[in-house]
Amino acid sequence: MLDRISKGLEAQFDKHRVIFWYDATGEFRDAFEGLALEGVQKIEVANTEFAVKHRILREAPKQRFLLYREGPRPADIDNWLLDVELANGVFKTDQVAIWLGDLGLPVSFEDLVREHQEFFRSSRRLEKMKSAVQGDDTKPALRLRMLSICAGADGGFDTVVESILAELTQGKDDSLRLIGRVGLDGFLWDQMARIFGYHADKPGIGDFAVTLFKSCYQSAVGGESILTSDALVFFRRWKNNRNTGEAFAKLSADYAEVLGVAQDLAKRDFRTLIEIDYFDEIDRAIIRALVHEVCAQTVAQADVLNWIRQRRQSHWYGAYRDIYEAIGFAAEFQQAMAQVTFGMASLAEGVQRYVKSWSRIDQLYRKFVWHMQKSGQATLMGELYEQVENHYVNSYLLRLNDAWQAHVDAAETWSAPPIPAQRNFYREHVGEFRRRDQKICVIISDALRYEIAEELLGRIRSLDRYEAGIEPMFGSLPSYTQLGMASLLPNGDLQISDNDTATVLVNGQSSQGLQNRKKILATGRTGDRTTALKAEELMGMDKDQARALVRDHDVVYVYHNLIDAIGDKQVSEERVFEAAEDTIEEIVRLVKKLNGANATNMIVTADHGFIYQHRPIEESDFSSAIVEGDTILFRDRRFILGHGLKGNHGLRRFTPAQADLQGSMEILIPKSINRLRRQGSGSRFVHGGATLQEIVVPVVKINKKRQSDTSAVEVEIIGSSNQMITSSQISVRFYQVTAVTEKTQPRQLRAGICAQSGELISDSHELVFDFRSDNPREREVQVRFLLSRQADAFNDQDVLLKLEERHGETSYFREYRTARYRLKRSFSNDFDF
Repeated sequence: MLDRISKGLEAQFDKHRVIFWYDATGEFRDAFEGLALEGVQKIEVANTEFAVKHRILREAPKQRFLLYREGPRPADIDNWLLDVELANGVFKTDQVAIWLGDLGLPVSFEDLVREHQEFFRSSRRLEKMKSAVQGDDTKPALRLRMLSICAGADGGFDTVVESILAELTQGKDDSLRLIGRVGLDGFLWDQMARIFGYHADKPGIGDFAVTLFKSCYQSAVGGESILTSDALVFFRRWKNNRNTGEAFAKLSADYAEVLGVAQDLAKRDFRTLIEIDYFDEIDRAIIRALVHEVCAQTVAQADVLNWIRQRRQSHWYGAYRDIYEAIGFAAEFQQAMAQVTFGMASLAEGVQRYVKSWSRIDQLYRKFVWHMQKSGQATLMGELYEQVENHYVNSYLLRLNDAWQAHVDAAETWSAPPIPAQRNFYREHVGEFRRRDQKICVIISDALRYEIAEELLGRIRSLDRYEAGIEPMFGSLPSYTQLGMASLLPNGDLQISDNDTATVLVNGQSSQGLQNRKKILATGRTGDRTTALKAEELMGMDKDQARALVRDHDVVYVYHNLIDAIGDKQVSEERVFEAAEDTIEEIVRLVKKLNGANATNMIVTADHGFIYQHRPIEESDFSSAIVEGDTILFRDRRFILGHGLKGNHGLRRFTPAQADLQGSMEILIPKSINRLRRQGSGSRFVHGGATLQEIVVPVVKINKKRQSDTSAVEVEIIGSSNQMITSSQISVRFYQVTAVTEKTQPRQLRAGICAQSGELISDSHELVFDFRSDNPREREVQVRFLLSRQADAFNDQDVLLKLEERHGETSYFREYRTARYRLKRSFSNDFDF
């Protein structure tokens, strides 16, 4: 008690030289007598007013005095020390006075503290209030800080409302009950009315929340808003705040049905909804409309991709990302199909056209199917899937390979100069590095189709200091694993074993298995130190082991197998496109692992490609041709091995010499994309034949450079000089200076209008600049900023439009670019929608 009185008096003496203390009941006499305040003289006033006045004013005009009087304060007319009292301070010893003293508040705040005594009875709340009080506080400012403490908020009124809304989603009302208990509920609803325009006979947080969603939605779709523009600014910030997004999503889901959002959306054109994300149902409506429009082919591909890009800013995009991606790839697939032609004059031209354009259709189909599968929305995407599947199989895959088959049939030998043959890989590609005495690491990924490698190429190029290129090889025939893997080894004599194993011999040595491949690899170039290992073994090495691997060898082969391992089994073949996605990620990790071990030159290649149809194979997809021959030694879905084989209308026969192989094994290949019947094996994922998808083998060459070579696109604010803001909103255009490429990457920025002090006075927007178009006009974005009530304080002053960039994955932002505006608004038209 004595300590609190001492602190209270010390706070008073910081402001006044003379302090009066009236002890109405005499209960504090012991405390007065026990006080010892440094530099303060204690005097008891007991009918000695004139002597005291002479003492404090004449004899010691600079001395500090504590004047104690037992009994009530005399009436002003009887108070001979009134003039001294008015010029100095009065210390009160009731609880309210002690609180005022603790907080360093003048007596003018007594009514506020007395009104909310319940608030100050908590020592925890009192301590928080002490640190919050500022010298120039008004009573409303203090009540706002008290509200924040009650709600567990850490900012202004917006954070109080966010905190209360968060409790609402949890079915709690702890903060609201406390606010009512300490007598701040009236102030809370007064602020709701003043700031947000919320009025109700019986105000409640649930009613406010419904009204907030209703008002903002109505405003967004062109109707009249119920609340003020400050409510909309608050709503957008609340929605976009990482820390409060979960509460927003919960209430949005609760109120969508209450407000009949689905029924309202059914009457609206989806194009008018592209910039709105207040309800999950909006994304659903847009997705249903996009699926319908893309199916009907009534919208341009560029429009579809632009709408999907805009929806990336939606609060709900994460939940619907795969559906949007699938729709986008379907639209691109349709556009590519509308432009495709299948003419070619030779096998070489066929390969060249495949790598330049046709393989993109395989890639778009794969990406569409993968995202459709991942979305889990088979019913919603059913019609679009059937359309894409039918076009891919019948209008592309079949027609392309029928046209290609004409050249396969006419070819005397299996070669397509100037396209390098796969069996020359070691001599031409590995040898290129070894002739310069450079180390080379080769990653061989089983069934890495060309279009998958092309996507991998983009990923590698997007990495800082990585340079990469891709070129095709003409794969060995039949396009199966044993022959493809053998073709990548140093070889002179390459032949298929004359038995039923389909094993491939390199210079008489079996190439089956890792140990045999190591032995063959060692025969490549005299003096070369070579080795081979599986990808799993490499990834399991620590840094020193990996560095030793690269240091001690000139040629390293790394075998990776995921696509073929998944696709070649009937039970898992439908997951082959998932395996393709995972393969890209795993190869990127392998490349980084090797580079971390000081490898600077790497090649990624494959043994063969594949053809895949997601829909179960129909009867017409199986070859009706009869397989005939003297001896049939090996049968697969896409090739036959044996002796005395006979070609016919459905099967193309190759002798070993025609296939550029040694030995005596003959080959039959089903024409185009037809499969042969085979009990127990998968039929959707196949390889072994002569289609472009199976035999165009990628060679991705990767080099790690010393200098950084990636950057983010630059963004400019258009028309930012001498700008005036004359209303409650302003539209600003932003321009992405260059197109996004592998080395020039997207930039994500936060935009908002701030006072020069840094205070945000508008809503804020998360903007992603990832445009790939070469057309400058297609790289512009227009954004509307809505000013908040806080902007009133800065009228007729300069304000800043700030673009800020997040630092990595942290919550910190750095200033990227600013533009200065003059805020000069007429308040008669303020906050007008």
